Amino acid sequence: MAEPEAKKTKVSDNGCNDSEGILMGLGNPLLDISTTCDPAFLEKYGLKANDAILAEDKHVKMYDELVENFEVEYIAGGATQNSIRVAQWLLGVPHSTTIFGCAGKDKFGKILREKAEEAGVKVNYMLDDEKPTGTCAVLLTDHNRSLCAYLAAANCYKKDHLDIAENWAYAEKAKVFYVAGFHLTVAPDAILTLAKHALEKNKTFCMNLSAPFLCQFFKEPMMDCMPYVDILFGNETEAAIFSKEQNLGTEDCKEIAMKMAELPKENKERPRTVVITQGCDPVIVVKDGKLKEYSIIKLSAEEIVDTNGAGDAFVGGFLAQFVQDKDIDECVRCGIYASNYIIKQSGVTLKDKPNFQ
Repeated sequence: MAEPEAKKTKVSDNGCNDSEGILMGLGNPLLDISTTCDPAFLEKYGLKANDAILAEDKHVKMYDELVENFEVEYIAGGATQNSIRVAQWLLGVPHSTTIFGCAGKDKFGKILREKAEEAGVKVNYMLDDEKPTGTCAVLLTDHNRSLCAYLAAANCYKKDHLDIAENWAYAEKAKVFYVAGFHLTVAPDAILTLAKHALEKNKTFCMNLSAPFLCQFFKEPMMDCMPYVDILFGNETEAAIFSKEQNLGTEDCKEIAMKMAELPKENKERPRTVVITQGCDPVIVVKDGKLKEYSIIKLSAEEIVDTNGAGDAFVGGFLAQFVQDKDIDECVRCGIYASNYIIKQSGVTLKDKPNFQ
């Protein structure tokens, strides 16, 4: 798994110089505002107890109301940022990871930055003068979790921010890039800029399918990026929709993974690795044209608190080992460890020191 032109990376609790900025993420940063509420509050804003939606105009005032009237917990969220935070948590050395995205110049933007920096992530947000910081209401009722995301400034990232010399320096420093597919709806040109840089410098570019609708309605920018993708992540539902939209001719997840790995690729010397998670079923990995399955660690019903964010955590765990040049077995094992940890929490919260061995 080592890169031909890069020296081995050492990350330890004592810290080391060559780990700084090794993993860079580009995504849609959102401030998760989490609280327990009653069904009446959900009804007031037309929300369902166990659902995930994008905010409409009627929801915009809800975020301030939550802060004013409820005891809330703030979490630096968004799919890419979740994965980056989990990787940082496992790596342990401050600023091993960097996150790019767009936030607003407001109180929520300040809290978002503080929460990400508390986790040890190096934050490099573009700041939007007009739009508020993207937020996600996380409303807990009994064992249900209603999510309502207001993208706002997160939807405003521009490639120009990457082009600034002091910002591009972070890309030059990174060895591995990770982008969740959600950013295809925001700045596909910025994604391609990182992808082509990774190709030119023989670095590793990773992307996630992230959601079925992206495979359906944003397949053109997705497939523009695909030739540069060295590691492709997704789950079984996303893989099935991808296969249908790309006419791969199969509904079998193993066959889909093999065919994904065989899609045209710019760097011919490095075959694409495909990693498909399947909930309670084994993780499917195709590497160097060979398929392998990895059993997950099953949890009891009592241990499962919240499955949202498990996929983001898996990626974070995987990449935390990958940037240290660990073999694929170790990367997957750490991905499973991280997802299991997050499933036992409410939201992507990292309350303890990791004990991954």
